[in-house]
Amino acid sequence: MGRVVRAALFQTAWTGDKESMVAAHEKAARDAAAQGARIIGFQEVFNAPYFCQVQEPEHYGWAEAVPDGPTVRRMCALARELGMVMVVPVYEIEQAGFYYNTAAVIDADGSYLGKYRKHHIPQVHGFWEKYYFRPGNLGWPVFDTAVGKVGVNICYDRHFPEGWRALGLAGAEIVYNPSATSRGLSAYLWQLEQPAAAVANEYFVAAINRVGVEEYGDDDFYGTSYFVDPRGQLVGEAASDKREELVVRDLDLDVIDQVRQQWAFYRDRRPDAYGPLTGA
Repeated sequence: MGRVVRAALFQTAWTGDKESMVAAHEKAARDAAAQGARIIGFQEVFNAPYFCQVQEPEHYGWAEAVPDGPTVRRMCALARELGMVMVVPVYEIEQAGFYYNTAAVIDADGSYLGKYRKHHIPQVHGFWEKYYFRPGNLGWPVFDTAVGKVGVNICYDRHFPEGWRALGLAGAEIVYNPSATSRGLSAYLWQLEQPAAAVANEYFVAAINRVGVEEYGDDDFYGTSYFVDPRGQLVGEAASDKREELVVRDLDLDVIDQVRQQWAFYRDRRPDAYGPLTGA
């Protein structure tokens, strides 16, 4: 067997308050570590409800500094204790009036490596995100972690191929895609977009969705989180569409080289011809 990383993701329902939500994710991380996982990722804005179903100023109160807020500091301590890389999505306040949908990436020694800020911000019924978030402005960083090169693409970003490609060009081997997506048309897209991105860019994708109906609206988050390999095949089964679930899978990163040699998509790119795509 090649360079195998045991990876985890965790989907869950809103527990009703921040402390119990963080505690549930701490327990999931410990359970994953007990199963040998070396990296774990959480769902979009993991320590809060999906408050974007409404537009109310009270929800700015969920925001914290990154990395100096209490949740990221707490996850840094946990990562150090468990020796586990962590992808931690939270609502970030940078300064008064500057808010972002952000994921902190923490290495296995507890060191904060940096953050990704969601680029594409929806503003449609049930997903009023422009009320809360500025568009991301940090590019698509790839973090050199204890388990390999890790990137992040958050929820709505998955509908746009450019971010997936930017992560691949920067050397990503595993991309976590924390999300909050509800039943309906998006359930169909959920089954095809991340596998297609994994194939087009030839890396592993961890697709994470929350589960259940929350207090601020009727969005029915359908879970079914999964890992998908560079051939577009699920690694094991997807998680439940109705209940909390910790998913732990072995990812053989040597498959990335095998697929890139076989399909050679990066060799055959034509960046010299793509100028009109960014000029529009």
